[in-house]
Amino acid sequence: MAGQSEGLLTAILADIDAGQLNPGDVLDEAGLAARHLVSRTPIREVFIQLEAAGLIRRLPRKGAVLFKPTLEEFLAILEVHANLEGQAAGLAARRMTAVQAAELEEIVQACEAHAAEKGDGDPNGYYQLNLQFHAGVALGAGNPFLVEMIKTNARKLMAYYRARYRYPGSIAQSAKEHREIAELIYAHDQAAAERRMIQHVQFDQVTVMDLLAALG
Repeated sequence: MAGQSEGLLTAILADIDAGQLNPGDVLDEAGLAARHLVSRTPIREVFIQLEAAGLIRRLPRKGAVLFKPTLEEFLAILEVHANLEGQAAGLAARRMTAVQAAELEEIVQACEAHAAEKGDGDPNGYYQLNLQFHAGVALGAGNPFLVEMIKTNARKLMAYYRARYRYPGSIAQSAKEHREIAELIYAHDQAAAERRMIQHVQFDQVTVMDLLAALG
């Protein structure tokens, strides 16, 4: 039973990461049971874990619904998330190994190549590169607890970050900022790397309102 719960949780989180599940989507118990060949018991156990992490809410007559923030909630989560990402960049500037730096450089170059070759095209493809960049920085921080906190917060906002790359020029700007952050990490400039990452992750309130409206 424990193995079924773990496998189901991994599958649901993967669907969130891939954009198969989006804010406001209902997690149907019968559908999950049929798709993953599990009983209702592990599904309910997973729902408890997801609710504790703030990734779903239980709503009357709807059941389990993927977390959909209000403007106030979005801004509050974003403030925390930006500072966690900034802390990771600062620690990476101190702790990142040569191997991790080489791996991060490959990702940065891939982001730059995508921006140069595809422009505003394929925003979903670029978003996957963006996830790799932030994962590379977080792993370079050398703090697994920080990595998990970043992942949990990121999943609450993923759909909105993904939608951001549909805006003209946003992919090129993101790739440019990835390069700037990476260079600060390579230079071991902890304070500047942390500050630049916070700026990179943050949205202004007008943009947040646009993203909330775009995703209904």
